Amino acid sequence: MSEDKKDRKFKLPSSFSLLNPFKGDRAIWLIFFLLTVISLISVFSAIGYEAVSTHRTPESAFFRHAKFVLVTYLLVVVLSNFDYRKFAPASWIGYLLSIALLVVTIILGKEDMATGSGMGRWISLPLVGRFQPSEFAKVVLVVYLARLLALRKDELKEFKVFRNIVLTTLIVVGLVFPQNFSSAAIMGFICFAMLRIAPVTPRHWRITVLSLVAVGVLAIFLGSKFDIPGLSRAGTWNSRVDRWLNYDEKELSQENLARMAVASGRVIGVGVGSTVQARLMTQANNDMIYSIIIEETGVVGGLFVLLLYIFLYIRCMRIAWRCKGYFGRMTVFGLGTLIFLQAGIHMSVSVGALPVTGQTLPLISSGGTAYLCMGMAIGIIQAVAYDVNKTNQSNITGKSRESRESRESRESRESRESSQSSQN
Repeated sequence: MSEDKKDRKFKLPSSFSLLNPFKGDRAIWLIFFLLTVISLISVFSAIGYEAVSTHRTPESAFFRHAKFVLVTYLLVVVLSNFDYRKFAPASWIGYLLSIALLVVTIILGKEDMATGSGMGRWISLPLVGRFQPSEFAKVVLVVYLARLLALRKDELKEFKVFRNIVLTTLIVVGLVFPQNFSSAAIMGFICFAMLRIAPVTPRHWRITVLSLVAVGVLAIFLGSKFDIPGLSRAGTWNSRVDRWLNYDEKELSQENLARMAVASGRVIGVGVGSTVQARLMTQANNDMIYSIIIEETGVVGGLFVLLLYIFLYIRCMRIAWRCKGYFGRMTVFGLGTLIFLQAGIHMSVSVGALPVTGQTLPLISSGGTAYLCMGMAIGIIQAVAYDVNKTNQSNITGKSRESRESRESRESRESRESSQSSQN
């Protein structure tokens, strides 16, 4: 068998060790562990309504979520043991796969999207079940954009190169937009944040951002006034903003129930498992889980969760700053910003600071695709962190060896000089 054929065989990363599979940043591992524990506790408290509505017992619904948490741990462990540079060529495959899945979702979900139920965001895959391509596309697009920026770093000031990269990004964002405006907005924001810190011409960046914002606002306005294919949910987006600005306190809506949950929590909460509002909320374990956390653990618990995301983002930025490779640096910046921004949007919606968006709380809300994809982001970040730590350790070892050799050489020279002076 030739060497080429041997290399094509799947094998675990060379850095993988059963004795120490948890590679990467220890602080991020701790934060990840705490978020998953909070997830299991909060989902167990809040999943009752969804379990009954889907004809399952709360226990079976909870164990389904627990399985996703376990699989996410395995995913993070495996990805963190890879050389992160291998994710660059793989991102091209992921990019094409994302486009294909998003197109299939638009075609198969068209009828459900027209009803405003949001089910057009999902497709059913063999062995996987319900799959939300927009969540997968969020992570893949960040990694693929980081690859493009690293490959064309010295040419980014040319408008043609900048334009092609923007168009590549807009293909995915544009496919997500009709299904999920908030996800498209998040993806667009992160991609242009990555472009802003890249060596592009500021004028090109500003004109492009202003033009896209104007086009987006016009599209939403026209979609809410006229029956335009692909913009059938524009009316839903406008109604959410209108309900947020002019909400009726007597209406038994998700937003009002979330506000009541936050108000009930006060300082230390009503106690874990003692939630009342979750029994009435259809999305208590997903889109509004942060309000349930505050209801059960109060402002103290809410601030603790917020601080976890802040510390996670700080650690990500520290890793990005220390990473020597441009691809790794941009990848960690993008993925770290994705997790932090989505968490901030979810928490703002839960406390009534933003209209409903449908964004989950990363690594806490129940769900399959969203949870696994956020785990994929953590795994990639940890792979970069492991490489950064290994590189820094090698530099320290090299400097220590050079220092030791220099000291030994100096001592040897001083000994010879001392010997010569004694002979004289």
